[in-house]
Amino acid sequence: MADECQSALDVLATLPFAVETLARIANRLTATLRSGGVLYFCGNGGRAADAQLIAAEFVRRFLLERRPLAGVAFTTNTSILTAIGNEYDYSEVFFRQVRALVKPGDCLAGISTSGRSKNFLLALEAARAIGAVTIGFTGGVGSPLRELCDECFIAESASTPRIQECHLLAWHLICNMVEKKVVAAA
Repeated sequence: MADECQSALDVLATLPFAVETLARIANRLTATLRSGGVLYFCGNGGRAADAQLIAAEFVRRFLLERRPLAGVAFTTNTSILTAIGNEYDYSEVFFRQVRALVKPGDCLAGISTSGRSKNFLLALEAARAIGAVTIGFTGGVGSPLRELCDECFIAESASTPRIQECHLLAWHLICNMVEKKVVAAA
C-alpha cells in the first residue's frame, strides 16, 4: 500500500514541470471558446467517462459561476457509437463524428493512457485536416498520439492508474485556468 501511495505521489510531483504545457492547453481552449468554437472530447473505456466529465465541467461550471461553455463528449451517444462500430469499424467511431461536427477553429481533445488507439489517431488526423486545434493527453513516451497534437500533456508514468490520476488533476487545473480567463473577460 505504501509503495502504491508513493508511486502516485511521484507521478503527481511531475506536474509542476508541466505547468507551461497546461497553460498552453488552457490558452488554446480559451481561444477556441472566445472565437465561438466548440471543445470536443473523446476517450475509450474509463477515458470515455473522463471525456464526459471534462465536457460537463465546461458546460455546467467548474468552480466559478459563469456562462455555459461549449463542450461535447463524443462518447455519449450510444446509437452513433454502436451504429458506426457495427456498420463500419470501431476505429471510425470518433473519426466519423469529427467529420460530421468539427469545424475549423474548434478543438478536439483525445484522452488515452497509451495514445495508440486507432480510433483516436484517425480522429486527430481528421480534426487536423479540418483546421481544428488538436490536444492530446497520454502517458509514457513514444506515443504516436503526440505527433498529431498541437499540444500534448504526457503523464510521466507507464502505470495506467498513475497516468489516469495525473490526467484528472491536470484537467482540473486546466478547467480552473480556462474558467478564470472566461470570467475575467466577461
